Amino acid sequence: MISRRAVNGGLAVLAALALAGPAFAQSAADKAVEAAKQYSGTTITIVWEAGLQSLDPLNFSGPKWKELTGIDVKVVEVPTAEMFTKILQEHRAGTGAYDALNVIPSWMSDLARAGALEPLDAYVDKYGYRDELQEIAPVYRDNQMKVGDTIYGFPDDGDVFVFYYRKDILEENGLKVPTTWAEFAETAQKLTDKYAPEMYGAAFFRDAPYAQFMFQERFRVEGGKFFDPETMKATVNSEAGVKAFTEMRAENKFMPPGVETWGFVENLAAFLAGDTAMTLSWPPYGRWAAGYGTDQEALNWVPKSTVAGKVGYALPPGGHPQLAAGFSLSVSASSKNKEAAYLFIQWLNSKDISLQRVQLPYALRDPFRASHFESAEYKSRWPEAPEYLSALQQGAVSGLLDLSLIQTDKYEEALRQGISRLWAGEDPKAILDDVAAQWDAVTEKVGVEEQKAAYADWAGKPNAYPSK
Repeated sequence: MISRRAVNGGLAVLAALALAGPAFAQSAADKAVEAAKQYSGTTITIVWEAGLQSLDPLNFSGPKWKELTGIDVKVVEVPTAEMFTKILQEHRAGTGAYDALNVIPSWMSDLARAGALEPLDAYVDKYGYRDELQEIAPVYRDNQMKVGDTIYGFPDDGDVFVFYYRKDILEENGLKVPTTWAEFAETAQKLTDKYAPEMYGAAFFRDAPYAQFMFQERFRVEGGKFFDPETMKATVNSEAGVKAFTEMRAENKFMPPGVETWGFVENLAAFLAGDTAMTLSWPPYGRWAAGYGTDQEALNWVPKSTVAGKVGYALPPGGHPQLAAGFSLSVSASSKNKEAAYLFIQWLNSKDISLQRVQLPYALRDPFRASHFESAEYKSRWPEAPEYLSALQQGAVSGLLDLSLIQTDKYEEALRQGISRLWAGEDPKAILDDVAAQWDAVTEKVGVEEQKAAYADWAGKPNAYPSK
């Protein structure tokens, strides 16, 4: 029989829990705001990619954080190509000029080993953020958050290549969405033969910094591995590499003249104008093709879409899209405001706030959480938005991680130079033999055993190579 004392004690516990309920129910965003109020009146500095990306903290999240916490956010805009160097230089100088950082995930290994990034696990536990981190799509959470077993950044941008195609054109010609690169070449050639020069079957950005990501993807889809894991000798010049290089150059023949020099904007303009029937790029192409947000002043450079309502979204041929670049949020190890900086990035990255941020038309942050892909609000943004989010969610399962080593930029630079030589007409095998030799020289300079350990850490991640 239960005693009256036990009943009364249980009721007291329930009453106490009821009174404390709001605290227990606090979201990660709310926890960060409440804790950050103790730093009201201070200023934190965050490094952000110059251009559209920086409009997020400048126009939206920075002012909102100031309103909620009293903390000012100073945004330091840095061109993407200079961000890694500036972050590393600031760390070595020990100036404490940066508090929070945007880090491209492939840099994280380098920066963490250099001691430039603050380990975040203690903060995550202190402010109860682990549960919400689990809601980040696994491809980002499991590949772009840790070095070894330590959290150094919060995946904050669902960058993934998406295949865009004209539904009306393929349907009119009785063609299916290509699922292999051979089918893609056949389909694109048929369309070019029929419609050129008014419209070409396809086009891609071919400028080397972009095209090297496309090569990384296709090389692995063909079964290629970047290195021999035992010797760390580069194997980028294998049969898979030569096949990818050869096919990439052959595809230019059914693309618009001069495509070899196209970058992000040239390729976008051609697709939105209806000059090409298929392309591949990051998620913003899909939003802008639908006309979403392009009436805003910040996007007045985006050409008016003539293809709204006619665009379909799919995984690229091969089914394993590159997780090209993207960003994670980190804290500078030399910051004098580490806790305030951490609380700001927890709030930015949280389920509640990130859903608002990925819907900003101008800020270029792309969906990266399950709740983003499933959001009824986001799905209502334009008629095809549910199909768009579905394609992004598929990419967040099968996507391929950018190569990440010590001094990754030196390996990428050799590959970029190789792609420029490819467009100039040099022999694919000879180019890749030279790239492999340059990679081996970098490995020797870094130290074979040290680089071998870094590669093993990267290659052991779930999305380094396609799953069988």
